Amino acid sequence: MDLLQIRDQLDVIDREIVRLFEERMKLVGDVAEFKIRTGKQVFDKEREQAKIASVRKLAHGEFNGQAAEELFTQLMTISRRFQYRLLEQNGQKTELGFVRTDHIPVRGVKVVYQGVEGAYSHEATLAYFGEDACCYHVKTWEEAMEDAESGKADYAVIPIENSSAGAVSSNYDLLIRHANVIVAEICIPVHHMLLGLPGSDIRDIRSVYSHPQALLQCSEYLNARPEWRQISVENTAVAAKKIIEDQDRSQAAVASQAAGRLYGLEALASGINHNRANATRFLILSRNRIYSRDARKISLCFELPHKSGTLYNMLGNLIYNGVNMRMIESRPVEGRNWEYRFFVDIEGNLSDPSVENALKAMSEEAANLKVLGNY
Repeated sequence: MDLLQIRDQLDVIDREIVRLFEERMKLVGDVAEFKIRTGKQVFDKEREQAKIASVRKLAHGEFNGQAAEELFTQLMTISRRFQYRLLEQNGQKTELGFVRTDHIPVRGVKVVYQGVEGAYSHEATLAYFGEDACCYHVKTWEEAMEDAESGKADYAVIPIENSSAGAVSSNYDLLIRHANVIVAEICIPVHHMLLGLPGSDIRDIRSVYSHPQALLQCSEYLNARPEWRQISVENTAVAAKKIIEDQDRSQAAVASQAAGRLYGLEALASGINHNRANATRFLILSRNRIYSRDARKISLCFELPHKSGTLYNMLGNLIYNGVNMRMIESRPVEGRNWEYRFFVDIEGNLSDPSVENALKAMSEEAANLKVLGNY
């Protein structure tokens, strides 16, 4: 046969495949109706595993067997998504425990942040809640989360990502350990300065103090001066405070201009972060599971079995429902080697039908799906 004849025969087979696929999907609809009546879960792991194993045996040869497994894995995934959509249309929604509100209260509230006055976290707090905000600081991000969770503070402000240094990984872990949810976010431009005692000279500097992220953001400038020791402290403003307290002209801090003004330090160099468009994204967290009507971003986390294709199938629930993913990060699961927890940001509102359907599917297929907030 020549190529055209072969293609003609493939077209005939493909039309038959589509016809059989549509016939199969009608039966899937019948399965969904049964599950609607009985309350049976859509995802039946044992049934799917047994089905895929049986169709693999029907194929001839190792290559065809593997291909049949991949094909029917996708067929099963498509079938589940179709069933989830039918369940959602019949009012069977996943209860996430969130309450929709017209706006996030910012007046008359108490806010906690990590660090001291003059820190970027302090700047983010004032930028979101106003210059007259009732706020206080604690030493660690964990303490800030604990105060919000216990009700001592209405909100906690913590950094989650920097445009140069990347994710603040330890704070992703805090989102899992604590029951607070994200209700808002704010981005603060970062303009690091090298701050020293008034009248000091940059040639006298031998030690530079700052938060590890700030040191990383200024690494090009600092690493060009190998005689300087780079020393990590809890916060950029803590570093600035140390310089004024120690009164040592050989010490300098990497911190903001606001911290320099607050502690009476002198700028020895300005704009030393190598990314001049540098910014840090801060999360506003509350123990109250609320989201605003105009919220357009949802943060999720979930765990998956350590098996090929599980992440692909999970994210397919977003694709099928037309939900756009904006970010994905992974963190090791503590105590389980080579297993990971995924953090995902998607576009949408928890009241959107497409989002509800996607989350319904994801909640059945993933281990420990958690909605971190809609904001």
